[in-house]
Amino acid sequence: MPVELVETLNTALPVYLVAAGGLEGAGLAPSTIAWAVANGFSGEAGRTLVVPGENGALAGALFGIGGGEGALAVGALARALPEGDWHFAGAPAEPELAAIALVLGGYVFTRYGKKSGKALRFALPSGADAGRVRRIADGVFLARDLVNTPTSDMGPDELEAAVRTLASAHGAEVSVIKGDDLLKQDFPMIHAVGRASVSAPRLIDMIWGPGDAPKVTLVGKGVCFDTGGLDIKPSSGMLLMKKDMGGAANVLGLASMIMAAGLKVRLRVLIPAVENSIAGNAFRPGDVLTSRKGITVEIGNTDAEGRLVLADALALADDEEPELLMDMATLTGAARVALGPDLPPFYTGDETLASELAAASVAVEDPLWRMPLWRPYDARLASKIADINNVTTDGFAGSVTAALFLKRFVEKTASWAHFDIFAWNPSDRPYGPAGGEAQGIRALERIISSRYG
Repeated sequence: MPVELVETLNTALPVYLVAAGGLEGAGLAPSTIAWAVANGFSGEAGRTLVVPGENGALAGALFGIGGGEGALAVGALARALPEGDWHFAGAPAEPELAAIALVLGGYVFTRYGKKSGKALRFALPSGADAGRVRRIADGVFLARDLVNTPTSDMGPDELEAAVRTLASAHGAEVSVIKGDDLLKQDFPMIHAVGRASVSAPRLIDMIWGPGDAPKVTLVGKGVCFDTGGLDIKPSSGMLLMKKDMGGAANVLGLASMIMAAGLKVRLRVLIPAVENSIAGNAFRPGDVLTSRKGITVEIGNTDAEGRLVLADALALADDEEPELLMDMATLTGAARVALGPDLPPFYTGDETLASELAAASVAVEDPLWRMPLWRPYDARLASKIADINNVTTDGFAGSVTAALFLKRFVEKTASWAHFDIFAWNPSDRPYGPAGGEAQGIRALERIISSRYG
């Protein structure tokens, strides 16, 4: 079960945060220091050492923070401490982040029988807002749960149901354009990508908040599984493709945070939900699709499908010129090659937003890194028979050119950002286990809260 934060715990055991080589300055009893030395504990980052008391009972625990590994490192305590009630013996440097880390670190995905984690209660650190911690954790857990669920239980139908459940909890409205209605209402690229699946493609549209409030629109890639289409992936490339709707999962997690906080915005969430399957009616390499915006797109590779569905959704979002427009997608392997799984790149032409994102990502330890919308590379998307190709032929700068592709569909909105996320932890982290992950949305929540709180 997730770690429970409690305002007051009168009998909780202490956890001492110990810097590397800092045993003498941690306010520890001589007997505790002797125990630490005997066990080779000197405050090394991430290590937990339980301390015995009289008659073999627990007296507390030590946690190594090394040279300052960041507030999220204490999330490891959620799995390392014995069950029971605990509190920090001294205030953490970042009390709210420490509280968030504890809750996030206790996450376990239990849908298919895995046992829940330890039953821990932890005193809320002084200076932390319990409501905000819960909102953040709920949003992150929603994103993780959606990504971790296999496509057999999280196809376009189930993703739509998840949106409706979230909307119902917060009084939001949902409308869906599905199947051949996508053609009638001019979303041809969403239809083309998803039409080969037994689960009909759709555009999910959720709206919350008063119509006269500042418009914030989130667009999430909802490719519930990606075979690669006729440009089929190798089997190894499909193993994690249940997470190809990670963009949708993340914007829903962010939407959950925004709505739970009651921020003063008119929130719109657009999710093109499809499965890129193979059948006789699958779209083909060499096909030319006419997008909602009227731009014709030659298909150089059917495995670059995410940008196609996003383009139609972004064109719709751009029509009403929101004050802030952001899309999130597990879009390119090139982003992982460039920056690895932990550091999602983002792209924007809004210098103010870029500065805010850089500052927020550091402040809440939610890594993001700005990459350039390098205009000279735009020419590499040229097509001899259409306005644009969906891929380049040289394979260079794949994440940059994907962002440039999307940029063509956002012309009216002044403040737009694209996030090329991985949505997955390849290995256990202090703040969460291996598996589906929320990336960037805690930083975005900080920005949106500061603007519209």
